[in-house]
Amino acid sequence: MTQPLAAPLPVAAPALLPAEATMVDTVAKFFRALGDPTRLRLLEFLLHDEHTVSECVAQVGLSQGRVSVHLACLADCGYVACRRAGRNAFYRVADPRVADLVVLAHALAADHACALAECQRIAPASGD
Repeated sequence: MTQPLAAPLPVAAPALLPAEATMVDTVAKFFRALGDPTRLRLLEFLLHDEHTVSECVAQVGLSQGRVSVHLACLADCGYVACRRAGRNAFYRVADPRVADLVVLAHALAADHACALAECQRIAPASGD
């Protein structure tokens, strides 16, 4: 007579957020950097090709100074990289996972559009 197989031991699911408060703060900051509509529009524009600051200005319709501030934030946070050639600065997405994240965010937002539209706890974005 054979003995019944023992049930497999449960495998602990990996924690989605780090236990340390400082790392949770870092993850929250990661999302705050993406929470600005202008920075998100710039990231989407840069997903498939590099562009100059002037091209970014034309795309988002803000002043060169405002666009430069947003691009500097994205660069400081590691989302975009800058390549200088003469007087021009060319920006591109620095990590291909950013494209995956933006595509996933669009899909999730589309799936939850009604709930997001009704949410009263998050203020509308300023768009600048």
